[in-house]
Amino acid sequence: MSLSWRFNNYERQYIEEVLSSGFASGTSGNFNARLEKAFASKMGRNFSVAFNSGTTTLHAAMVALGVGYGEEVIIPALTVISCMNAVLYCNAIPIFADVDPNTFLIDPVDIRRKITSRTKAIMPVHLYGATCNMTEIMNIAKDYNLAVIEDCAQNFLGQHRGKYAGTFGDVGSWSFENSKHLTTGDGGIIACDSEELGDKIRKLNCQGYKNATAVSGKIRIGKDIFQDPSYKRHSVLGYMYRLPEVCAAMGLAQLEKIEWFVGLRQAAAHYYLGAIMDSGENWLVPQHISRLDTSSYYTYACKLRRDDINWQDFRMKYKELSGDGIYAAWQLLYNEGSVEDVKLYMKSLKLPTDTFNTICPNAEKIQPQLMQFPTNMKDTDEMKKCADALYKTIMYFK
Repeated sequence: MSLSWRFNNYERQYIEEVLSSGFASGTSGNFNARLEKAFASKMGRNFSVAFNSGTTTLHAAMVALGVGYGEEVIIPALTVISCMNAVLYCNAIPIFADVDPNTFLIDPVDIRRKITSRTKAIMPVHLYGATCNMTEIMNIAKDYNLAVIEDCAQNFLGQHRGKYAGTFGDVGSWSFENSKHLTTGDGGIIACDSEELGDKIRKLNCQGYKNATAVSGKIRIGKDIFQDPSYKRHSVLGYMYRLPEVCAAMGLAQLEKIEWFVGLRQAAAHYYLGAIMDSGENWLVPQHISRLDTSSYYTYACKLRRDDINWQDFRMKYKELSGDGIYAAWQLLYNEGSVEDVKLYMKSLKLPTDTFNTICPNAEKIQPQLMQFPTNMKDTDEMKKCADALYKTIMYFK
């Protein structure tokens, strides 16, 4: 399926402006600033800072919030490996919480169970376009004075009780990777309300330049001051996590269409649900979305609850019937192939590795059952074709 429909003259116009300007950097050009201002406004937060990935956003957010050596960050066992790796980059310890078997999202009850005297932060991950129970999670954070970093990589404009994902915690983090609702090829963005926190995040984003602030990544106040042999440019240890200006130009154009992008995915989900309901079968169970919430449907996620149907057989039949493929869930983080290497790394830092002995029963059960149906479609013709293939597949295995 071609995804060229996602881009139009807006992206080309903005990118041409960058090229015509001499290909400015993120510290001197204006598209990063425009994207950040527009994104913060869209989300209703005070500040945002653009990054080169949705992984570096998580890392910088945790560093800015003071996550450090030997401290614990609670994350769901069922999520992309970036979440665990970002914790490890801080020399901290990932603590794996179970998920709700119906929403597939981190379970607030298990978050409480996993809190210790070393817990520093919680990282709820809004998987598949659905939003975690942020009401309960923020209550927990308040009770234990914990930081909250929301990973919204798969959730643009999804809501919990009328409020956008990414606007509850200290920080919201989004990914602009190519499969996401909004893309710059690769990239990401952080949004927050605290100017002090925003200042820290910005400095971490661009090598610790002292002039970088929550409001602006511009580091050169004046050439006569900056170009002085005695001038000290950097005030803190930082990273090189900036978003290239040409990517920011694409991101701004994409952001201007974000409601349309999300609406298409929601429409695709509607067709999938219709196919399941029309089949009269109840063994393919969609992700539960509370009636008080709204999903942005990064994918249409379901559980296959038939032990007599092989996962791959279902997928192959769906493709044979003109469906657009089905994606599997990641391995649980504590079962991933990189764990042995991670343990060696943690032992070199004299960090305990017993976190990888965790068992999360709900996540263990549903992970092999999960099916993710693509929602990234340009029109109703594609949606109907995939929904029809799903209906026929269900009926085939009936």
